[in-house]
Amino acid sequence: SGFNEVSTLEAIAENDKIIGRLTMDLQERGISFSVIYTAVRPSRISRRTNVVGELRRQLMATEEEGSLSYPPLTVTTGNDICILFYASNFSLKANSSVFIDLTNATFVTQNVDISSSECSGINTTLSLKYTKPVNGISSLEIRFLMTNNFYAGSARNWSTLDSVEIVQDGEKFAKFNVSVISAPAEYSFHCQLVGTSNLYPARLIPSNNEAKNWDVFISRLQIQGFNIENNQFSYASDCTGFFTPGIWMGLVTSIVLLWILTYGIHMIMQLTTNNRFDDPKGPALSVPQTE
Repeated sequence: SGFNEVSTLEAIAENDKIIGRLTMDLQERGISFSVIYTAVRPSRISRRTNVVGELRRQLMATEEEGSLSYPPLTVTTGNDICILFYASNFSLKANSSVFIDLTNATFVTQNVDISSSECSGINTTLSLKYTKPVNGISSLEIRFLMTNNFYAGSARNWSTLDSVEIVQDGEKFAKFNVSVISAPAEYSFHCQLVGTSNLYPARLIPSNNEAKNWDVFISRLQIQGFNIENNQFSYASDCTGFFTPGIWMGLVTSIVLLWILTYGIHMIMQLTTNNRFDDPKGPALSVPQTE
């Protein structure tokens, strides 16, 4: 219960510190031990429903089917779904103290008003309105603004999440610019971590002073606002590229070492032996200057 006011990542980090102190203490005492790690719920929540497609890449782990699985949030126009939204954890923190977990209200009980959402072929807005999500906040609206534009450089349309807006009690307005959240218009977008932290692959960057009072944490985000077929997510474009900074560092280091090895072998191959040698029992060897 002591972690109710902190984000999931902070809670996990604190648990790691406690476990580390305990195991180090046992090792210093020379006590042999075995550890079994348990949790209240699984860290991976299955999404194998009739409206959720497979992601482009999956961790090498088996998803467990269970009662905690839930479908994505859908926005419809007529009989067709125009927006799909999913996250395994959707949380906010106001003024660094008030923790708001919207996961259950958004996806499980769906105690959220999406009537203000708008869909079109160019602009799409996902509007999530909550009534009294926590004590002290009477209403909260979160908007995801997406656009679909043609880019001549790639000769195709791209779907982009341009900004995220938070409106508290109809008065306080916070706006975040978004980095790295884009995908071909035919695809959905997926990212393991999205939020205001500098450590996340996809960041929400505050664009006004009010936004600095909010911390946003979204894990396993998948969203699609255009070209939805068969009422399910399309092939997912992931925010993590194939070449991570670690891979680039390894490649550059390998190239430098390979160049040094090649240069060394080349220098060794240029070495030659003398064609004449001085005989200590005979006259001194005279080498003309021309040689």
